[in-house]
Amino acid sequence: MSKEALGRSPRWVRRPEDSTWGDFGPDDALGRLNLLTPEKVRQGVAEVQEGLSFALSLPLTLPGGTALNPNRLPPVVRPNRRQGRVNYNCRMGELTAGATDVLSDDLAVLHLQYSTQWDSLAHAGSMFDADGDGVPEPVYYNGFRAGTDVVGPSSVEDSGLETLHGSTTSSAGPLGIDGMARTGVQGRAVMIDLHAHLGDDRVLVDFDHLEAVMAADRVVVEEGDIVCLHTGWSEKVLAMDGNPDPELLHGSGAVLDGRDPALLRWITDSGLAALAADNYAVEAFPATPAEPPCALLPLHEHCLFKLGVHLGELWRLTPLAEHLRAHGRSRFLLTAPPLNLPGAAASPVTPIGTV
Repeated sequence: MSKEALGRSPRWVRRPEDSTWGDFGPDDALGRLNLLTPEKVRQGVAEVQEGLSFALSLPLTLPGGTALNPNRLPPVVRPNRRQGRVNYNCRMGELTAGATDVLSDDLAVLHLQYSTQWDSLAHAGSMFDADGDGVPEPVYYNGFRAGTDVVGPSSVEDSGLETLHGSTTSSAGPLGIDGMARTGVQGRAVMIDLHAHLGDDRVLVDFDHLEAVMAADRVVVEEGDIVCLHTGWSEKVLAMDGNPDPELLHGSGAVLDGRDPALLRWITDSGLAALAADNYAVEAFPATPAEPPCALLPLHEHCLFKLGVHLGELWRLTPLAEHLRAHGRSRFLLTAPPLNLPGAAASPVTPIGTV
């Protein structure tokens, strides 16, 4: 975008270096999803040659337990109630004479980032002096403010499961996942098969690694493409069948080096619309040490906070990646809208890759 196209906003007078703040308008809350144009959808559809669809999500019950992250719990599914009865295998004839129906309704308590997911742009912000007064404040993409636009409770009683009640206590506001849901998230995707070249070992992938893999497989990423990184990590999670081994998992699979400036520059310059991986955080966590002040998740900061690039995690990419490799391909049609849950900072997703 040209400097002339920069959309000034009442929320900021200065933007982070190399960011896209204002490029898509002063109130933009979609970021690089603006690049998912009708032309990108047509390009994605043009990649459908065989009519084969691949489901790219893990079961929402995986990884399983809390060993990988004590803050994210597996789903809880329970029946709801009907006229004071358990509304599961509910014999309607006991409520309405002569009725033959047997009905089941249920509810779910979901930690939205437990399994296959999209992060919204409210998932990661940064302490940044958007006012230009020398005092950093907590802000998100395009200068949306913590406490004004992205709001949450001040009391721990209004968070977590222990005091769960019937009212919503937080909202990502304009940066909520529902904005992403309304776009449909459909277009041409590109698979970068790190696993085929780097195997199962824990490898910190900088730009040189990435460039070498892309060159070997003749992979080209163009503006508006959605990039998927195959590391094989989720396949290991699936094989563990709900009992993940943290030591094994944390020691295996390629992860992006969020501290590598050349890699971050590539994400910026490539124009990719979104970035998804089959591992836990796309990037290495914790990141390699750096002089503070700095982000613990530098790639999250670069993508979500600066560029407006949504991140997908824990996708199941292996079957599709293997099929593409066997057929000498890297591109496919991706359809991956999140739940249309207003105000949520993330969402489960059931992506579909079609070739």
